[in-house]
Amino acid sequence: MKKILTGIILMAGLGIGSAKAQSMGESYQTALGVKFYPGAISIKHFMDDNKALEGMASFWRYGLRVTGLYEIHGDIAGAPGLKWYVGPGAHIGFWNNDARHYYHNGPDGGAFFGIDGVVGLDYKINGAPINISADWMPSFTFGKYEGFDGGWGGLAIRYTF
Repeated sequence: MKKILTGIILMAGLGIGSAKAQSMGESYQTALGVKFYPGAISIKHFMDDNKALEGMASFWRYGLRVTGLYEIHGDIAGAPGLKWYVGPGAHIGFWNNDARHYYHNGPDGGAFFGIDGVVGLDYKINGAPINISADWMPSFTFGKYEGFDGGWGGLAIRYTF
């Protein structure tokens, strides 16, 4: 798992290094970085001024989870570079046999999927190729560990280009 994560980070770094133009203004088209809790690699791409797709790959010692979100953004009056966003999404993931002990002798490794929502704030630092966002991502998972989980979301720091 660590080798996979290292490879993804290396490829992302090479892609960022070869980017031709950085977004130095109050807006951006694409951003790549990390999200702290759940601990994920995050990429966000604007399809137009107020609609974006965000993808995240979350890794932890019991498995991984991949999430895709469709976000609608809106400007906040009097706060250049700051936007609110909201939207739906979905996730799929896998857990390994070590999760059995964490979940008090639950089932062996397997897969899960579910639906997500997101609400948050997104800020592009003017004059720097940096984007910061904070959000809450409630989700509902189907499968052996089905149910509502309100603990997803966090702080993302991304390089814009």
